Parts: sequence; structure tokens; C-alpha cells
Amino acid sequence: MKKTLLTLFAFSAIAFSACKKDHKVNIAPPYPDMAEAADPAVLMTTADGVKVYNGGFGSAIAPDPKDANVFYLLTDRGPNAAGSTANAIIFGKADFTPEIGKFRLKDGKLVLEQTIQLKNAAGQPLNGLPNPINEGGTGEIAFDLNGNQVAPSADGIDSEGMVLASDGSFWISDEYGPHIVHFDAAGRTIERINPFGTGTGGRKIPLVFAKRKPNRGMEGLTITPDGKTLVGMMQSPMLNPTKAAGAASTILRILTFDIASGATKQYAYVMDNVSLTGVSDIVAVNATTFLTIERDGLYGGDPKKPATFKKVFKISLTGATDISDEANGANGKLYGGKTVEELNDQAGLQGAGITPVSKTLVLDLLKDLPTVYPHDKAEGLALLPGNILAISNDDDFGVLDNGKGGFAAKILPATNTVDHNSIYFVKIKL
Repeated sequence: MKKTLLTLFAFSAIAFSACKKDHKVNIAPPYPDMAEAADPAVLMTTADGVKVYNGGFGSAIAPDPKDANVFYLLTDRGPNAAGSTANAIIFGKADFTPEIGKFRLKDGKLVLEQTIQLKNAAGQPLNGLPNPINEGGTGEIAFDLNGNQVAPSADGIDSEGMVLASDGSFWISDEYGPHIVHFDAAGRTIERINPFGTGTGGRKIPLVFAKRKPNRGMEGLTITPDGKTLVGMMQSPMLNPTKAAGAASTILRILTFDIASGATKQYAYVMDNVSLTGVSDIVAVNATTFLTIERDGLYGGDPKKPATFKKVFKISLTGATDISDEANGANGKLYGGKTVEELNDQAGLQGAGITPVSKTLVLDLLKDLPTVYPHDKAEGLALLPGNILAISNDDDFGVLDNGKGGFAAKILPATNTVDHNSIYFVKIKL
């Protein structure tokens, strides 16, 4: 890879340490084009010799404001594969605890310094298993590698979006409930918010969000610069009112959540086309402007079937219609008897009098990098000083579904190497 350095000094990107006692100045380093996780540990080895790595970080990324070399990366629910029956999910390690990894950029590599396991309010480890029905369940049925069914768990979380708050705590969104969970700096649950009011603290988000598609929930989460409002991004159109309606739609929902009051607003986002996986993350530029990463599910540089769509957009809530339902109905606010998802596209929204968020292309990962972007899952976004965009990938613990209820090594077609967590650093114009 071309080792061009993105020198932040040129843009006066100087961040001051929060440690005021010794007045240390935290000067952002020159970032490489890409940094890969160094020597990921092996989480487990399957009976047929496939290594499952730990690994798995990269579903979300949060920079440390006190140290420009430190990044927090998030795992999801753990290595999994589709089962042989409808809704069956094989969990490679059913007792896996989702966690946050603290990585330091050193000599062009990402070095894991600490892991923070996610815990419930009692301090017990969470897991990645599906929730019970009416507590966030998606209808997925968990099995272990031996074919034994595993009971759903109220402590299950499929963590995907992450915010590092100014007080050192974390906000994390997930793909089950969807849940928005507040964790202290040690990973212990402070509050769990969902559409049902079944989490710690009992606060709710609108009931319509329970219509999320399985494994396509609140994929992205950010916070406004004033630290007062969380902004969540759904990955795909919700199954509202039916699976067919979701499949035909390009309309995603954005949720804003006032942390102090719990007040919410909703906005419509139109993705490019129905073939896409959807939006994998959102990050705040200011109180009304955000960046999103919208993508397909293919590998960049694959000689057989290369990826064609992995783009970062700048969006604005200014002028967009709040589509909230005051009645908090199960299908949300209806327009001419139709759900927002049934309006399908930009034209359908406009016909109903809805203005979606505006959307402008900022970066094409498949065209604007110095070398090929070889991954399938660009999933995490962070905006660094000097308008440097950091993009993390979900490496799926270095494995993929072998189609037989187990795992095969996840080999990147462009490099013929196992996929590992990486951060790409790109200077953008806003």
C-alpha cells in the first residue's frame, strides 16, 4: 500500500488533553492511509481447524479525545452462521460477551491495549444471544455448534453503534430491540432503552422501531457535539407493516433522542437502491449535519463479483419532516393509509408531503482511496480533527458462513488474506 501520510499538522489539528493538571497538549499524529490490528488473538478453533479470531472489532469506532493515537472499537454479538431451518442462527461461541477494544496506533499498526466487556446493571456479563419476544426478540432461534438450542436472553445484545461520551461512558445501539444502552467506563449498564420499556430504567423509544428487520436494526449511533442528543440510524428499511413492504422500500429511519427528557423525533433517509445492505454508521459534524456510510455487501476488488457501492454521504436534518407518530402506534404515523416504508422512495415521500434528509456524496471508498478497498463491511465512522475521516471494518472474527451450519475462513479476494480489523484514514472536504 502506498504509505502516504495524512499530516494533520498542516490543518492545525491540535486537540488539548482533558488533563488540566499538567496542561499536556495532545497533538494529533500523522495518520497512515490504513492501519491493521496487530496479531489478533484466536478466540476458538473449530473442529475442522478453522481459526475464529478475536477480532470482531470494528462494528463501530470512537476516537479518544484525550489521546489522538487511541481508538475504541466495538464487537457485535459474536461469530455466527445461518442454520438449516428458518430463523435458525448458529452461534460459534454462545457464551461470547460483546466488548469494546481499546486500540493504540503504534508504528502503523493497531495494538489492543484493553478490552471492556459489556455487563448488565448487576455487573454480570452480557451475551450476544437473541432476546425473548416482547423484550427485543427478532424471531431468531439460537443454536450452538453441536446443534443444541440455546434459550433467548434478556441480557443479549447485538451491539453495532457506539458513542464515547465526554464523561468516559459509552452509549451503544443494537440490532435486537433495538436497544440503546448506556454503559459506564467499565462496561456496566446504567440504562437500557428500547421500544418496550423492559430495559434498565424503563425508558422507551417509539414502538414502530420494533418493526426492524432481523439483523438490520439500529446499526449506527452518534451524539451531537453539545452531548445532549443521541442520533440513531437504522440499517435497512423496516418490515413495516410486512416483510414485502420492507423489501420494496428504500426508506430508512433516523431517530433523535434527547438524553435528558427522552423526547424523540424521526426523519426519513432515502438509500440509493433496494439492492444495498443499507447504512452502517452515522457520525455528527454539527447539531444538524451528519455523515453516513451506505454500502453493498460485496468485496472491493473481487475479480469475480466486485463491490460497486460503498459511499460516504453528508446529510442534513435541516428542513426535513419530522415523521413521528404522536399516538405511538405499532406502525408509526400513516400517510394516506400507508406506512412511511410503503411510500418506497423519494417520489413516494414527496407525494405524501414528506421531505427526507438531504444527502450529498462526500467519499467513494471504491474510487477515492490510494489502493483498493478490499473489505465487504465498512461499518464504523469517526470524524477526526482536520476533517480526517476514520473508517473501520467489521471482519466477522475472520470467518464466514460455510453454508453447512459452520465456519470457513473469511478470505479477502483482492489480497488473498484473512480479513482483519483495520482503520482507514481519509482527508475529506465538508
